[in-house]
Amino acid sequence: MIKTSAKSTPALLSARKLACERDERLLFSNLSFDLHAGELLQLEGPNGAGKTSLMRLLAGLLPFSEGELVWQGQPIDTCREAFYQSMLFIGHLAGIKAELTPLENLHWFAALEGINDEALLEQALRQVGLSGYEDHPCHQLSAGQKRRVALARLTFTQRPVWLLDEPFTALDKAAVAAVEQLLIAHSQAGGAVILTSHHALEELPGLKKLSLGDLL
Repeated sequence: MIKTSAKSTPALLSARKLACERDERLLFSNLSFDLHAGELLQLEGPNGAGKTSLMRLLAGLLPFSEGELVWQGQPIDTCREAFYQSMLFIGHLAGIKAELTPLENLHWFAALEGINDEALLEQALRQVGLSGYEDHPCHQLSAGQKRRVALARLTFTQRPVWLLDEPFTALDKAAVAAVEQLLIAHSQAGGAVILTSHHALEELPGLKKLSLGDLL
């Protein structure tokens, strides 16, 4: 994990004049930003402005029609594998396997990062308020509990850049507060976050905002 200050280091991730089209409709154009270690970038804009499309574009799930992405000073085309190994994307859907338990889902996610620590994964579920649900099939859980299973990954991942699309969806106050603490801890440890959310985040350190509503 990067430990240096956002103000004294080059950007981790930069976008330069990005444009994105979906179904022959231009969602945004001329979009640029710099994301430094220690920062949280909240994407804003009305429904249909392209917030989720931008997240999927950054995660490599959608192409961009114009512009450039730069990872640690290198064009993304020259270091794509390194970037994706440094990035964690959690989309609007929970992205978990319903037939598996929360603990089994975390074992699968952790294996992607070379982690094999039962106690660590049990602690992850406790941190997001799922103590006692470790062995319940996920199809028996509520929408908020399923969301917590997905977000439990944030407690153990070593990836410095998090892309989170509506991470607070279906969460109660206690879970929202727990996730906010994870965001703060990650940024203070030198990580960086890009997220979409209608939730007020003004008190989080390192927060900056980018509105997509006017980028046409």
